[in-house]
Amino acid sequence: MDTDATIRSLREALTASPDNLPLRRLLADTLFAYGHYPEAEAELLLCLKRAPKDEAIALQLARTYRAQGKGSACAVVLEQLVDRGSHRARVELARHLLSEGNAEAAARHYRTALAADASLRDAELSERLGVDLQRAGDPDDAVVDGRERALDGDGPGDDLNLLPVRSDVKFVHVGGLAQLKDEIRKKIVLPMQRPDLYKAYGKKTGGGILMYGPPGCGKTFLAKATAGEVDAKFLSIGIHDVLDMWIGKSERNLHAVFATARKHKPCVLFFDEVDALGASRNDMKHSAGKQTINQFLAELDGIGNDNDGLLVLAATNAPWHMDSAFRRPGRFDRVIFVPPPDEPARADILRLLLAGKPQDAIDTLAIAKKTDRFSGADLKALVDRAIEAKLDDAMASGVPEPLRTKDLLAAAKLQKATTNEWFATAKNYVLYANDAGLYDDLKAYLKL
Repeated sequence: MDTDATIRSLREALTASPDNLPLRRLLADTLFAYGHYPEAEAELLLCLKRAPKDEAIALQLARTYRAQGKGSACAVVLEQLVDRGSHRARVELARHLLSEGNAEAAARHYRTALAADASLRDAELSERLGVDLQRAGDPDDAVVDGRERALDGDGPGDDLNLLPVRSDVKFVHVGGLAQLKDEIRKKIVLPMQRPDLYKAYGKKTGGGILMYGPPGCGKTFLAKATAGEVDAKFLSIGIHDVLDMWIGKSERNLHAVFATARKHKPCVLFFDEVDALGASRNDMKHSAGKQTINQFLAELDGIGNDNDGLLVLAATNAPWHMDSAFRRPGRFDRVIFVPPPDEPARADILRLLLAGKPQDAIDTLAIAKKTDRFSGADLKALVDRAIEAKLDDAMASGVPEPLRTKDLLAAAKLQKATTNEWFATAKNYVLYANDAGLYDDLKAYLKL
């Protein structure tokens, strides 16, 4: 039986027995297994309404949030379970914290869980956190940012296999964001297209731009478009490519990343979730994290190397957590706010999301007017919600109907903009921590 048929059969069975909790849980697990995460999330939330204290359902909901990149929602669910005394949730929380780059907290939660229930040991997680290593001496000497020293001062791990690629995405494929594209064009695109003019004034091509804003608003896509505009290689780096539990390995990984980018100049080097690599050193207890940041700064400065023709872009949801040293001239000296898509861009995104689906003269502009501050991810969730409603109607009537404008408008009333939580946090920094004018563009967007 194919994927769609399996899911359809489960939905039909639920139509006949809507209160069957095991059946709804099976549907949620099936949707998750096939990568239909928003639909799995919706079913799990319905399950929790019927069984609010079911630990297994809540854990699966947390995994579903993590699969969609909803880190905050995942953490909230797991922390609530931990507060109830769930050691299994502690292991999941450790796994989540490690994926977020917080190895110290991950190791702490994992040790606590194993101390309470040794059967929860996960071989892969134990190896990544190094918690099974036994040694004498001060435990603070053995653990740095959650990572334990190997007995010989080094650790296992394959060398990074990095391969820059050509990007076929250009600015024309990016809806809206005219001011941001203009800034990148002046900082990066024009210098690469006319290096002779910049050389005449003794100015090198390249540099760094830090993009910040709510999640799901296209920062990665914009970085790919920048590489496409200058016909440069594109190398995208995540925190998992750099951070390592062995002391000194993270610094070597960073050096390998920059060395690869320099070898393939002109190259756009993109760091996603850069706040995990460049957090404020004042907030760190141990020296290992500080050494990684120092290595990052040295690579940006090109100490002992030539960064001419190397374009460094980085994205973060939390610029206020980054070390101020990254914003000095020659590093990330341009800090740019990437807002949610504007109204025309939302209409364009909706047209792309609806392409190939049965529809009847959908007015995407009308829907765009009702989805202020929706990210691209929010718009996808809106379309998925509208499709689910049509599927339910089709199962009841036996007659499939095309999507219409009213279906999407109805879904828009139910779907909330996930960016609102981010803006609520960002507003405090705009009002009380903007003496240097770093968030002036965000301030203008919020009309403060």
